[in-house]
Amino acid sequence: MKIIVTGGAGFIGSHLVAALLDRGENVTVIDDFNGFYDPKLKRENVEAYKERASFSLFEADIRDKKKMEAIFASVKPDAVCHLAARAGVRPSIEDPILYEEVNCVGTLNLLEAARSTGTVNFVFASSSSVYGINSKVPFSEEDPITTPISPYATTKRAGELMCFTYSHLYSLPATCLRFFTVYGERGRPDMAVAKFTRLIWEGKELQVYGDGTARRDFTYVGDIISGLLKAIYTRSRYEIVNLGGANTVEVKTLIELIEAALGRKAKIKYTDTVPGDVPITYADVTKAKRLLGFSPTVRIDEGVERYVRWFTEREKA
Repeated sequence: MKIIVTGGAGFIGSHLVAALLDRGENVTVIDDFNGFYDPKLKRENVEAYKERASFSLFEADIRDKKKMEAIFASVKPDAVCHLAARAGVRPSIEDPILYEEVNCVGTLNLLEAARSTGTVNFVFASSSSVYGINSKVPFSEEDPITTPISPYATTKRAGELMCFTYSHLYSLPATCLRFFTVYGERGRPDMAVAKFTRLIWEGKELQVYGDGTARRDFTYVGDIISGLLKAIYTRSRYEIVNLGGANTVEVKTLIELIEAALGRKAKIKYTDTVPGDVPITYADVTKAKRLLGFSPTVRIDEGVERYVRWFTEREKA
């Protein structure tokens, strides 16, 4: 298969690229290496694949419609896995226009390119953020999505709806995967596990919003890749599917797990909660099990140990 992976140099994307190449697929990455976090980290993520004949890389912005059309016309992909996005709840509040342009217009450009080149499967990375202030737990795909509380969440819901439109109008198979707080090796530096690990390692103060009792459904990246692969190889006319760990952990418990893995104590400063944060995320993965055979296998304690081992080996190298 010929597969385009947008955002393929990023955290989740680079893990997916490795898994697809190992399966003998031809993989084309589209990534703009923007400065949301250090682009050198993203370049490191794909450096090992550059010499492989089955790998190609386009440094391009998904907002560039003509460039996307040209890439798709050249590759003629069988499937697209669209991971590229401006991520993060808090940054989206600071710059909502950028998030709208990248996450909505960019996604529309890709759907148009996929339609015009006859792509037969489109997998879209959505987010648990779309559930917003959802009082019912665990979160189900059948829950009404009426209370997203950040521009990021709103743009991800818009992406899901655009996928539905293209599935309906053009019979483009589309699967929207709602990720729940993904962590693991190569994790984004702004995410909790990576950020807390570095701050504790360096003996610096870490800031916790609220009292540390907010609960998150942390999902190990290996489990996410398992779900992504199954979605790429399973054509659905249109589906929305949760991919999560199906378990919740308090933020203060996460910190304790990192402390134990590092053998160091955290210096914690508790501050007020911030706009856009939700008190809990919790995935109902019943549908994922039924449609994709998905089942999370890595517990949070095991996943944190794996991440910390990877982190410390890099720091000591």
